[in-house]
Amino acid sequence: MAPHDFAQDYWIVIPAYNEAATVRDVASRARLQCTNVVVVDDGSTDGTAEVLAALDVTVLRNETNCGKAGSLVRGFDHAMAQGAVGVITLDADGQHAPEEIPLFLDQSAKHPTAFLIGARRCEQRKTAVSRYVANRIADFWINWAAGLPIEDSQSGFRLYPASLLRTVSLRADKTRSFVFESEILIEAARRGINCRNVEITVTPRSGPRPSHFRPLVDILRITQMVAWKLLSRGLYLRGLWISLRSSEIQYTVPSFTKGE
Repeated sequence: MAPHDFAQDYWIVIPAYNEAATVRDVASRARLQCTNVVVVDDGSTDGTAEVLAALDVTVLRNETNCGKAGSLVRGFDHAMAQGAVGVITLDADGQHAPEEIPLFLDQSAKHPTAFLIGARRCEQRKTAVSRYVANRIADFWINWAAGLPIEDSQSGFRLYPASLLRTVSLRADKTRSFVFESEILIEAARRGINCRNVEITVTPRSGPRPSHFRPLVDILRITQMVAWKLLSRGLYLRGLWISLRSSEIQYTVPSFTKGE
């Protein structure tokens, strides 16, 4: 199958909230990599939807701000209704390079049912100390609950296979905005779904606004979610051992599957 034809089976979903400064550039570059691009405007007040006018992408607009989880699920539902075999997500703020979408497509061609997570190199993640510490805390808890050494659990650059999206149904209300992306990693691992890292680059945020991720509040919510899942499994000591071991390793972004 030719790469162009293969890409037609996938959809790109870009959740966007007040990203007028960057979203058009991100969406137009994504469109060069894949025919099917949908931007979910999450009730923006800065003209995010308007700057996408005349661009050959699908724009879905939430009348009120639903949070990232709600926007992702709306995009997933739209893509799945169109027959997508996989959905690639990336952020609208310019940190992710749409030109790296083929990295995910190449891996998906080899592993069509794999859940692919874009892993930022360690030195790139350390550019913002508070966010790096928060992310590493989240990585520790999620690795424990999943029983997998997930390299970059908070990365929004991912490929969700259709088989995963058909299997897992999670809460996606506004309080779950950043919890959702962590919880679906755990649920995928628990179902034995093949999870693999894809090495990506990340550039400094190019828009005028700060990140929507709040290190204190969102990490607390993620930790609470993981705690409930651990309690349901009797603390899952094997997962704790894996998490402790992975926290000591400086990754070179290996691939991993459940049980490795």
